[in-house]
Amino acid sequence: MNGKGSASNSAWPAYFYYTFSNRSSDDIFTPALTSPEKIIDMLSIYHGSRISSDHTLIIFDEIQSSPETLTSLKYFCEDAPEYHIATAGSLLGVKVGQSAPFPVGKVNFLDMYPMSFSEFLDAVGKNQLRLFIDDKTDFNPVPKSFHAELTDLLKMYYFVGGMPEAVRQYAENKDLNKVRNIQDEVLSAYTIDFSKYTTRSEAIRLSNIWASIPGQLARENKKFTFAQIEKNARAREYNESIQWLVDAGLVTKVNNIKTAKLPLSGYQDNKFKLYLLDTGLLGAMINVPQKAIIEGDRLFSEYNGAFVENYVAQEFVVHGRKDLYYWSSKNTAEVDFVVALENQILPLEVKAGISRQKKSLRVYGEKFNPPVLSRSTLMNFKEDGKIRNYPLYAVYKFSKLGVRPALL
Repeated sequence: MNGKGSASNSAWPAYFYYTFSNRSSDDIFTPALTSPEKIIDMLSIYHGSRISSDHTLIIFDEIQSSPETLTSLKYFCEDAPEYHIATAGSLLGVKVGQSAPFPVGKVNFLDMYPMSFSEFLDAVGKNQLRLFIDDKTDFNPVPKSFHAELTDLLKMYYFVGGMPEAVRQYAENKDLNKVRNIQDEVLSAYTIDFSKYTTRSEAIRLSNIWASIPGQLARENKKFTFAQIEKNARAREYNESIQWLVDAGLVTKVNNIKTAKLPLSGYQDNKFKLYLLDTGLLGAMINVPQKAIIEGDRLFSEYNGAFVENYVAQEFVVHGRKDLYYWSSKNTAEVDFVVALENQILPLEVKAGISRQKKSLRVYGEKFNPPVLSRSTLMNFKEDGKIRNYPLYAVYKFSKLGVRPALL
């Protein structure tokens, strides 16, 4: 365990940071040591200065590597609530409770995601553009100059993605080579985690699924196909591994529904799509070149619009929509996303360009008669009767404006 802390002063609280990236001090946290005061005593000795409960935040990083530390949180909650403790760790969705009892009801969870496009705008100094879209409550087109700038920024976001270190590198240096290096390092770390936290056979299955996703999304029909993993792959061999990736937050699973009725989960079948947690990592896996950013709208249409659908799924998840579905009808029509909002079922079709074609959306509308039919494209905001268009850079507004009555 490596440790470091801030110096305390009158203006700012102190923090003490400990990472369990190695296990050299595991004896601080043992099943026999349950007293928070004794743990604080040992941590203070280890750190070289006294840890006070007043205005001090204790941070435990990579906590998944120390099950005993997770268990100790129960005793802090019950016996020493005056201490302020924050923990962080990768793959907690699949690690907690496996090696030691988890303090159920004693810990508050906060899921962390890649930065959304709105957060990317803030990071690159475009806060006013972000606020302008945030405040929008209608479908009147935004000024052409704003629309063009936001579209260009979205293309850059497709390449950079939302991993914080990649965004920081781009915001500070605009060096896309270093951005790609960071993305490659993240991808390598995930692959290492497959082996670190699972059995050898499970790690192989996870790696095979993970490596197949870009190819699955590059096909016109993006339905996940087990045969794309390996020739004789079967669902029963890989379903648990897919759920592992979902629980770890590395992929988003979007299930197909047979009919648009509530609850949507009750009408899903065995077809689904898998999207990566971050569009920048998708680009790194496909090895999209930098020049794609400046070649017109190539990055939007590349690989059958894989980036566009992945981006929209990512935006939904980051903004709190995890229950995602799509609808297809006998290979004649497909709506990319179907979402339940305020007891209404609303479809959203996603297009990589500015196509005005609405065949699938119209088929869905004739069959289920929803209150509105929505699309997200490179076009500006627009509302024409029941049909609405959200610019791709503002697709997150769908959850906020989607239930507003359509103009008739």
